Amino acid sequence: MSSDGNKKQFWKRNAAKVPGSIQHVYGAQHPPFDPLLHANLIKAGNKPPPATPGKPKKATTFQEFESITSDAWDVGDDDDELLAMAAQNLNIEVVMETANMVIENHSKQQERQRQDDSTESGQREEDAQEEVVAEEEEEEDEYLRVEEVVAISPDASFASQSCPYTDSRLVKSHSEAPIGSPKDAAGEYASLHRQRSLPHRPPVIPLVARMADQNTSGTPAMTEREASRLDKFKQLVAGPNTDLEELRKLSWSGIPRQVRPIAWKLLSGYLPANAERRESILQRKRQEYFGFIQQYYDSRNDEHHQDTYRQIHIDIPRTNPLIPLFQQASVQEIFERILFIWAIRHPASGYVQGINDLVTPFFVVFVFEYIEEEVENFDVSSLQEEALRNIEADSFWCMSKLLDGIQDNYTFAQPGIQRKVKALEELVSRIDESVHRHMQQYEVEYLQFAFRWMNNLLMRELPLRCTIRLWDTYQAEPEGFSHFHLYVCAAFLVRWRKEILDERDFQGLMILLQNLPTMHWGNEEVSVLLAEAYRLKFAFADAPNHYKR
Repeated sequence: MSSDGNKKQFWKRNAAKVPGSIQHVYGAQHPPFDPLLHANLIKAGNKPPPATPGKPKKATTFQEFESITSDAWDVGDDDDELLAMAAQNLNIEVVMETANMVIENHSKQQERQRQDDSTESGQREEDAQEEVVAEEEEEEDEYLRVEEVVAISPDASFASQSCPYTDSRLVKSHSEAPIGSPKDAAGEYASLHRQRSLPHRPPVIPLVARMADQNTSGTPAMTEREASRLDKFKQLVAGPNTDLEELRKLSWSGIPRQVRPIAWKLLSGYLPANAERRESILQRKRQEYFGFIQQYYDSRNDEHHQDTYRQIHIDIPRTNPLIPLFQQASVQEIFERILFIWAIRHPASGYVQGINDLVTPFFVVFVFEYIEEEVENFDVSSLQEEALRNIEADSFWCMSKLLDGIQDNYTFAQPGIQRKVKALEELVSRIDESVHRHMQQYEVEYLQFAFRWMNNLLMRELPLRCTIRLWDTYQAEPEGFSHFHLYVCAAFLVRWRKEILDERDFQGLMILLQNLPTMHWGNEEVSVLLAEAYRLKFAFADAPNHYKR
């Protein structure tokens, strides 16, 4: 099949996943953005060479879980040096050397972990096999006991078939279940018995949706170094006037969960450095937000606003669908209010699909201010009403502060995103020409995959736990969301160079780039990504001619 044929079939099957499906509502009612119709954004004369035919490869799947020991903000003894450099204009050789130390340290830790895993994997497999055998023997005994009951009671099969509680492993639906089979009835009866006898368990959260770093199990005791960092944060934010520059330096390599809510509020500019003024400003801003609710929220069904509200109402259930927290009705109502109020207060852009994702990190972090347990299954209705209102208002104002710095990403035609995607293409062409030429060869346009990276700030590419860690640095870095993000995207793309170069057709490349295997990622991987982005920034940010041909 020709290259053009491959591309047409791919876009037809994946229309809902690509930037073309992102629609703008409110105000000017912006049309959907179709990257295939915006080929004129690419400079004339830079048309890639025709694609060479190749055998289509099977779509890349997620990598297997890779266990790495680390904690939420520590990647090694060298991160203090990296942290100290974050706010200084240092010699480029020193910067690169330090970033290389972080990456080299990460490689050594991975090698040691692989050796440890290889010695333990055999024992884990044996234990798992023993558990499976024991479970099968128990189910077989139970099945035999139920079969005896069926033999005694001829009505058992009818009763079991009418029962709505069936094991999904036996039948897909009631319409597909065979009727009149005593053995099948016994199987369903045994399944019902197991479900009723087992204690209630919370839903199993997929690895990609877990909020805590999967590299740690439970809540291990703090190391001396971690406790020392936490004390530094607490002393800094508790002072009469917080030194924001010092807070940025500490926050660059990650913020402890216990102080992240107050640190984010300070770094975003929502709270002042002066401790005496904080409480009064919090009360005033929270009252102001709920004043907006009283003034504007009832207008959501008005003809002028109904398209905005309808799109928000559709998008909210799609926000982090794997995490039960975000499927609670009260949480979805909070998100609807936040997004609607922001949209009508910013008519130049209005609501754009993707902004809904940007609320979630703030909401999760501010929930942690009131709870100590993990948040994935937390029932927000157990919080006091005042706490829930505070979380909602604080999330609104901090999200607004973020969007103030990148609003040209969401105005008509989204010029901010188009400029950043073009800058990403030019940067990658200089730092890894092989990757750049490979995508040119198979006619992959950067806009086709990097649009989402800029529109959603990589939130669709990383687990939420990684996004929160990433935003620690973004808020500590000057122009983190608007400028540093470009270098993170470049480092992120080059991180997958081997997988990219292994793909030999347009479809394989697009499937890979839209489904990068990061589900096992934790804070250590994010720290290494940030170190590489930091190195790129100092190599190219102040020397734009370095990445222009």
